[in-house]
Amino acid sequence: MVEPLIQKVDCVRFYVADLESGLAFYRDRLGLELIWRTKRAIGLRMPDDETEIVLHTEQQAPEIDLKVACAEEAAAQIEEAGGKVVVPPFDIQIGRCVVVHDPWGNELVLLDFTKGLLETDAEGNVIGNKPL
Repeated sequence: MVEPLIQKVDCVRFYVADLESGLAFYRDRLGLELIWRTKRAIGLRMPDDETEIVLHTEQQAPEIDLKVACAEEAAAQIEEAGGKVVVPPFDIQIGRCVVVHDPWGNELVLLDFTKGLLETDAEGNVIGNKPL
């Protein structure tokens, strides 16, 4: 039996025109908790799940990010299984990321946490990384 590649849904990303109006809607009106923020993105926690809702001002298409142990190994496994690497592994603040397509053209964004989780100050501003 093959060891599962995808460990969990890390986040669901949504585009917002500006972060403050996104925060007003998702936090203030829908009750999600602010857990981190940068100049271009905000992470919100759902009460019963580790999956984050991430509001982003750059990318306009919704995106689902899936956690894997290692982005490079995930890329190789996807190709061996008949998928295709669309964007080769690249650095992100928490680790590495790769964008792939399954055999039907569905886009998967796979990321690892090899650099640690985001570390924040008391207001939720990202100030660095903390080891896992």
